Amino acid sequence: MAEEKDNAKEPERIVVEIFGDNYALKTDDPDYMRNLAKLVDQQMRRTGRNVRSFDGKKIAVMTALQFADEYYRLKNDYDELMELLDEK
Repeated sequence: MAEEKDNAKEPERIVVEIFGDNYALKTDDPDYMRNLAKLVDQQMRRTGRNVRSFDGKKIAVMTALQFADEYYRLKNDYDELMELLDEK
C-alpha cells in the first residue's frame, strides 16, 4: 500500500496562458493540461480572427460552441459505430 501512495502523483500548480490571460491550475498531469490550454488558446485566436471581435467573452462562447459541435459530432459517430458493432 505504501508503494501505491508513492506512485500517486501529487497535484501540481501550473500557470497557463489562454488568449492573453493567465490561469493558475492544479493538475496531476501538467503536460496534458498545457496541451489542452494550448489547444483552447489556438482555437480562441482563430475564432477571434473569424468573428473580428475584441470581446473575450464572446470569443470564448463561440469557441466553446465550436468544441461542443466537434464533441457532439464525434460522439454521434462513436455511438453509430458502437451500434454497428452490436449488430454483428
